[in-house]
Amino acid sequence: MKVLTGNRLIDGEAVWYSPDGRWIETLAGAEVAQDKAAEERLEAIGKAAFANNIVLDVEMIDVDLVGDEIVPLRLRERIRAAGPTIRRDIGKQSRPDAGY
Repeated sequence: MKVLTGNRLIDGEAVWYSPDGRWIETLAGAEVAQDKAAEERLEAIGKAAFANNIVLDVEMIDVDLVGDEIVPLRLRERIRAAGPTIRRDIGKQSRPDAGY
């Protein structure tokens, strides 16, 4: 399984592509590609978003579903989803739904 991710060009925020066609700031709402056709469709969306200067560093990342939670396989992607590792009072980890 994979999800499409990148960094929003206007502010550098890590974002994920959602089923409703938006780039969102939380991994929890990302569209999960469960087969090759879905992966190819998301890759095309990512290439178009890059070409239109919406996101950069676009890539498909491997994930697992643990219950209803999307969990990236690589540590780097877990960090990107959680936010900066230096402080919990800023970034994604400071949000009420962060789970800390």
